[in-house]
Amino acid sequence: MSAPNSDYDPVEVTPLHPDEIARVVREALDAVAGAVTLAELKQVRLDHAGDRSPLALANREIGALPPQARKEAGQRVGQARGEVNRAIAERTAALEVAEKAARLAAETVDVTLPVDREPVGARHPITTIQETVADIFVAMGWEVAEGPEVEAEWLNFDALNLGPDHPARTMQDTFWIKSGESASQESGMVLRTHTSPVQARTMLTRTPPIYVVCPGRVYRTDEADATHMPVFHQVEGLAIDRGLSMAHLKGTLDHFARAIYGAGMTTRFRPSYFPFTEPSAEVDLLCYVCHNDPGAVAGCRTCGGEGWVEWGGCGVVNPRVLVACGVDPEEFSGFAFGMGLDRTITSRYDIADLRDLWDGDIRFTEPFGVGL
Repeated sequence: MSAPNSDYDPVEVTPLHPDEIARVVREALDAVAGAVTLAELKQVRLDHAGDRSPLALANREIGALPPQARKEAGQRVGQARGEVNRAIAERTAALEVAEKAARLAAETVDVTLPVDREPVGARHPITTIQETVADIFVAMGWEVAEGPEVEAEWLNFDALNLGPDHPARTMQDTFWIKSGESASQESGMVLRTHTSPVQARTMLTRTPPIYVVCPGRVYRTDEADATHMPVFHQVEGLAIDRGLSMAHLKGTLDHFARAIYGAGMTTRFRPSYFPFTEPSAEVDLLCYVCHNDPGAVAGCRTCGGEGWVEWGGCGVVNPRVLVACGVDPEEFSGFAFGMGLDRTITSRYDIADLRDLWDGDIRFTEPFGVGL
């Protein structure tokens, strides 16, 4: 078996020569000082303090030295590696502080800047049109009336001449409120199917003359699609006074239509039937696209070539409704009307899908701004 060479001169092992060790340390320290990012310093650590670095390779040569030379060479290499590692640690700490400061500076938020740097939301078109309608009628001397959305069956149906066998009472049209005692027992309460109960409440609590407009949310068991929603909005108007007729109703709706759709708009009545008015009529608007112009009406997709667009229903208040609500039909008469606010918006702005009003997407509501 061979033994260590006792005559081996460690100076002849180049990686362990003091001058070579010093040169390697200087290169390492220069590389550490030249690293300006933590990524660059990581590469310096691999090159000058890693397992394949010159100092690591020099450390491996110590085992080939005679025993009397190993101590001195080991101290020399150990001191060199320690100096390099300390320099790397100090540089790492300095770069971490510098990079953190730079990141904080880049991500700083100036809380004193105006808040309009961020886009703000817009009021929903349903809200703005309800307020617009209210303003129109308040300017005419009317009042705005409101009522609960969970309504008594009598006010929602019976007071309005909708008898017990009327199809609107069935589950196909109405959301019924169950009794708390039994899931199968009716409570006599419904989610209102129209805002007409507000009119009934007004007649029961006030003395004519009465001029009220009633905007609000209503509920029916419709399937949600492009033209129907189970929750939607209506505006209804009621006028009770001496000597009111269909002529007053027509003038009121013409003014309302012009205020919403612009000058030149008019309405027409088509005979119809509603339990709470007699006579009753469907209200049509002059088509706001073709204006029933002979040269354009035939190809108009909005009105389908009719020249008119359906808007709502109206009529003279049925005497039975007046009696049910405590108003003397011999002394007073009145008229009422109602139309959907959601449909009014979609028709006016050519919105193809009613569900867009309910998506809550600010990109849809923003163009409407703060008014119509």
